[in-house]
Amino acid sequence: MVVINNRYSVDSKGKYGKYLQLIESLVGLIAVNLAYVVASIFDADIIGFRVKVTWLVVNISYAAALFVTRRQKQTRTMHIDHIVSIVFKIIAIHAIIFFAVQAFLDSWVHNLSFYLWFYGMLVILLPLGIVGTRLAVKNYRKHGGNYSAAIIVGTNATARRLRDEMLSDSGYGYRFLGFFSCTSDTAMAGDPEYRGTISDLDKFLSENEVGEIYYTLSGEDYDSMTRVMQLADEHVLQFYYVPQLSRYVSRRSELSNIGQVSVMNIRINPLQSIINRYSKRAFDLLFSSVALICSPVIFIPVALAIKLTSPGPVFFKQKRTGYLGREFDCYKFRTMRVNDKSDTLQATRTDSRITPVGRFLRHTSLDELPQFINVWLGDMSVVGPRPHMIKHTDDYRRIVNKYMVRHLIKPGITGWAQINGLRGQTEELWQMEKRVEADIWYIEHWHFMLDIKIIVLTVINAFRGEDNAF
Repeated sequence: MVVINNRYSVDSKGKYGKYLQLIESLVGLIAVNLAYVVASIFDADIIGFRVKVTWLVVNISYAAALFVTRRQKQTRTMHIDHIVSIVFKIIAIHAIIFFAVQAFLDSWVHNLSFYLWFYGMLVILLPLGIVGTRLAVKNYRKHGGNYSAAIIVGTNATARRLRDEMLSDSGYGYRFLGFFSCTSDTAMAGDPEYRGTISDLDKFLSENEVGEIYYTLSGEDYDSMTRVMQLADEHVLQFYYVPQLSRYVSRRSELSNIGQVSVMNIRINPLQSIINRYSKRAFDLLFSSVALICSPVIFIPVALAIKLTSPGPVFFKQKRTGYLGREFDCYKFRTMRVNDKSDTLQATRTDSRITPVGRFLRHTSLDELPQFINVWLGDMSVVGPRPHMIKHTDDYRRIVNKYMVRHLIKPGITGWAQINGLRGQTEELWQMEKRVEADIWYIEHWHFMLDIKIIVLTVINAFRGEDNAF
């Protein structure tokens, strides 16, 4: 749910909000200096004056990196992908400034191990510090500290959904004080959370400690909205406008600005971030390179088995639908006898076209290994929605809602749908709908550790063998 603040970010509010950033900054400073101490142990050349210069540059670089990254929007909650993004930016900016200043002062540390140890420790200590601080604050909030007292103007579905979100986790630190309506709401009469109308708001604010007002009514009611904003100003409170998104969408949304105009993205795709996109691509290149280097161990015996048991090529090449609906050549080990229906007819459990060797390859997913070539070439990713045949794309895009959304990212060798058993033959329409639903969930919730989880579970399933793989 997107909330628009008329002043500043959510984490800046309340009596203690401003201290959270300070605490996180100090914890980060401790992490930087611990990393420096550990790295210094492995560089005996840092002595005397050079120790002081290097230490000073290390800390100044951190302060500069912190200044840049802290300008980003902060929230009361933080997800793992946000933490990874912050740590990556801090370390990248720190390294740029650190090396630039060292070059200017000509005070290089000549032992490579110093840099490896310093940034290696920083990669570990910084996220631990941020997570530790956040967990401590969350625990403090659960025990009644650092809370934010809030009221909601509006009694509609959006207002109730917002209330439920606030109270869904005591670690969020919200204390809900009640609803107010624009005019008298008879349906709310007798509800202990209903406090009255906007005309009762001034008195309520004078008699109670309130920190925030959330306005969920239509922005077209200019007079009511203006009055509530005036009351927020008079009582020195934070005012937040909540768009009526629940009328149209139920998923998470994201707010951004074009100049002074607020715009809303109703389909979040973490891989729109250049950092996330390049980190995923870097992982794909590394993983596929290692896989291809080691491939002869599996490729040679599999190729021999295919050639000895069935006439035809070892590899099977087929046009599939990829990123943004573009076609590409997808590679697999050939698991069927050569036939003229391979581009239009999906394999079934009792398909007579599948060879004995091919059935084993499909059951263990080994037939997908040549797709690491596609990953290395950039047509695919290690993890992502599975690419479908062109004919299937043409058929399903007309009958499955949001089917083409799964092409917002590169297709993968394995994916969230596959590890959840949504693979193989689709005999009923609902099976494809569930698969698409899982693919879209992955797109909107992507983070690096989710990819690692999917890869690990894929390997485990490959050893077990999968019933739906045929």
